Amino acid sequence: MASLLQLSEYTHSVIVLKPSLTSLLPGSSRPRQQDYRTQPRISPPKACLQQSSSSSLSRREFASQTAAISVSLLAAPPARSEDVLSEWERVYLPIDPGVVLLDIAFVPEDLNHGFLLGTRQTIMETKDGGNTWAPRSIPSAEDEDFNYRFNSISFRGKEGWIVGKPAILLYTSDAGESWDRIPLSSQLPGDVVYIKATGEKSAEMVTDEGAIYVTSNRGYNWRAAVQETVSATLNRTVSSGISGASYYTGTFNNVNRSPDGRYVAVSSRGNFYLTWEPGQPFWQPHNRTIARRIQNMGWRADGGLWLLVRGGGLYLSKGTGITEEFEEVQVQSRGFGILDVGYRSEEEAWAAGGSGILLRTTNGGKTWTRDKAADNIAANLYSVKFINDNKGFVLGNDGVLLRYLG
Repeated sequence: MASLLQLSEYTHSVIVLKPSLTSLLPGSSRPRQQDYRTQPRISPPKACLQQSSSSSLSRREFASQTAAISVSLLAAPPARSEDVLSEWERVYLPIDPGVVLLDIAFVPEDLNHGFLLGTRQTIMETKDGGNTWAPRSIPSAEDEDFNYRFNSISFRGKEGWIVGKPAILLYTSDAGESWDRIPLSSQLPGDVVYIKATGEKSAEMVTDEGAIYVTSNRGYNWRAAVQETVSATLNRTVSSGISGASYYTGTFNNVNRSPDGRYVAVSSRGNFYLTWEPGQPFWQPHNRTIARRIQNMGWRADGGLWLLVRGGGLYLSKGTGITEEFEEVQVQSRGFGILDVGYRSEEEAWAAGGSGILLRTTNGGKTWTRDKAADNIAANLYSVKFINDNKGFVLGNDGVLLRYLG
């Protein structure tokens, strides 16, 4: 029997979810910044630098030179509030220093309207395609006792979902004009780290302990898609042969979903990875065949996998689908870790990482070139998100947001 998180009370428009015994898995304002460029250095008239004995300037000459200086000041370029980085443009945000940006999404029916999430209870909204952003207040998410970390957002049509830590779930049916809070059980295994809108009133929700829940009625009920947490699976299968899997009590470092519903996740210590496909009762663990620990993994546009290791290495799987065979690709990471890869098309992708590193491929990942213009960004770039071929963003710490220009 499918496990359910059941609706037990519904009064005064408040939804209360309490897990049944079978529902729980076992095992359990900164102002807009400016680019202050160096202003033209103004030198005094040459005659003024001479000794007073030879400085017999006429008033006409003095007036002429002074006028020339005034014209040069007027012609000087104004300070700009945005930095253009080849194909990327930095967008300055009115948020507190130290905010880490975590996810971004746009309403499919209006790609000018989007939302940006981050730590310290950060929710930003844009209505001009991401050129400018403003803080968005959602009263139901403003709890005096919590400082929410909003981890994930997803839209399908006008329906949208936001999840965060501590456990919070927000839902909209009008393209984000209003958001309702749908309470979740405090006994959920792990923290909710990802959500995907899958259809009308339907979504898929994942915790960092490997619990996957699905709903088809606006979040009133949730059904468990896996029978147990990753910890329970690994500890039950002691002889699985997975290095570091026995007595595993950690969590996911990250998790990524393919367009067809498959997942790949990296263990918190980076010593192995796991995969899950719809219909499987458990997560499937995989040994890493690479000496260095795994930093992140995700899906290529052609259905294959990419894999990042700590220290800046990048690997691509042989062929498509789930596999343990990977080949290393040479990249100029300068020793900084690469943290994420985002595909713009099957051939073009961008990788981002520590100390503002940006890498680009135009041949499906065979070769990569470094965008040196981003080297002056003193921030770690954590996530690369392409909404479509022409709209993409890179998210970093300290409120760093880059917008793709194309």
